Amino acid sequence: QVQLVESGGGLVQAGGSLRLSCATSRNIFNFNAMGWYRQAPGKQRELVATITNGDNTNYADSVKGRFTISRDNAKNTVYLQMNSLKPEDTAVYYCNAKAGLVYWGKGTLVTVSS
Repeated sequence: QVQLVESGGGLVQAGGSLRLSCATSRNIFNFNAMGWYRQAPGKQRELVATITNGDNTNYADSVKGRFTISRDNAKNTVYLQMNSLKPEDTAVYYCNAKAGLVYWGKGTLVTVSS
């Protein structure tokens, strides 16, 4: 069974930074792509960023230039570096992995105060 464990969430002031981590229980190369999604209160879950095995990345327009997704293959971990955080970035952030099936972590809460 695949496990994705997120960490790194917390409370930060607007303009601050956080780095989220997602550690997988399986060799990261088993996944075609991994990514981060978020869900704010009362809203649908939305894509934040994805990265493929070929290191192709994709970002939501709302985070381009502020967030960076990366991966450490040796550690089977994907990161999301979040800079210049805004209150509207407040959400539960979920790690996602695709290998035929789709896997989700349990999420980590990011709260950005104004």
